[in-house]
Amino acid sequence: MNLNREKILARFTSYAEIETTSDERATCFPSTACQLDLARFLVKELTDLGLSEVELTEYGYVLATLPANTEEKLPVIGLVSHMDTSCEASGANVKVCLHENYQGEDISLSEGNVLSPEKFPELLHYVGQDIITSDGTTLLGADDKAGICAIVTACEYLLSHRELAHGKVRICFTPDEEVGRGTEHFPLEVFCADFAYTIDGGEIGELNYETFNACNATIVFHGVSVHPGSAKNKMRNAISMAAEWQNLLPLGERPEYTEGYEGFYHSIHIEGGTDGVTLDMILRDHQLSILQARKQYLLDLAAFMNKKYGEGAVECRLYDSYYNMKEYIEPVYEIVQRAERAMEKSGVKPLLVPVRGGTDGSSLSEMGLPCPNIFAGGHNFHGRFEYLPLQSLLKSAEVVINLVSR
Repeated sequence: MNLNREKILARFTSYAEIETTSDERATCFPSTACQLDLARFLVKELTDLGLSEVELTEYGYVLATLPANTEEKLPVIGLVSHMDTSCEASGANVKVCLHENYQGEDISLSEGNVLSPEKFPELLHYVGQDIITSDGTTLLGADDKAGICAIVTACEYLLSHRELAHGKVRICFTPDEEVGRGTEHFPLEVFCADFAYTIDGGEIGELNYETFNACNATIVFHGVSVHPGSAKNKMRNAISMAAEWQNLLPLGERPEYTEGYEGFYHSIHIEGGTDGVTLDMILRDHQLSILQARKQYLLDLAAFMNKKYGEGAVECRLYDSYYNMKEYIEPVYEIVQRAERAMEKSGVKPLLVPVRGGTDGSSLSEMGLPCPNIFAGGHNFHGRFEYLPLQSLLKSAEVVINLVSR
């Protein structure tokens, strides 16, 4: 399959240069107005390509249809990717850099940042390929603008290759996936697909139908601020309480020490002072029963500290976010097998691995739209060392073409 290398690179670059950082603390939807800049850009692009039913909804979802080109009764397949990027690193003023014919060396980025195979050994899997990075001052945005790029490229190819028969394909680009709200206003009844796929995974070949179960937690430490000169037996330092809380979490059950099916506790944001501290955490596990035990551990820890420091000293608020999509997809496992065949036809070996995170597909599957996840090709998401092998992006688009074709 002959996909245009320069064109897909230019398309990805045009998306990456539009800031779409989401905001986990916002109460509006979408959480940031900048996501709508990419949404409007995509509406124009999809319309110009010739897709039908192109729409930007009131909540910032981009919808479109690739009409069927055969009378044969085929399933309606959905394709989903998200427009926002993580707020864990800057997504503003992204400068896309291409490192051609990579030979295993360190890749020097700006401000002394180095993308090195010593620290990121997966780089050596791509010797001889072309590596896309940012300049090292921002994230790249391959999560998930690579997925959007693969879908749009596949649609463009199918519109110009009518000999490839396919049924109706529904497309949706979502906001706010990175803050766990990507399906909050998903237009499920309008979307009307029989099943769908998110194009939102990592390395080439990755295919996922298992995700974490997820809970978010907010811990509030209520201190008592007193002038330090007269604080004895009066001050209750919220910073010290938060530090104690962190040290009482199981040491080996943190992201930096876990892999595969191992879950974790992860403190992601803290702010405050002596009088009060707010700590945001996430809890993750593939087994729901273990996640429930993690939640109970936090509640017990809060009770322990309230007994120690006084009732009301610590508040622990828990919010379930999403669930493992495995139980919703296993009854229709043939859609996973369809993705495997599409990869094999594209010359890609399927890698069935559990997602150490979640996708919009987690919530969509729970909502009744089974939705496994397919690779988009990127690595090191959410940080300055994010990179995307161009050849992996091309293969992702090819897999999408074979996925929806008969």
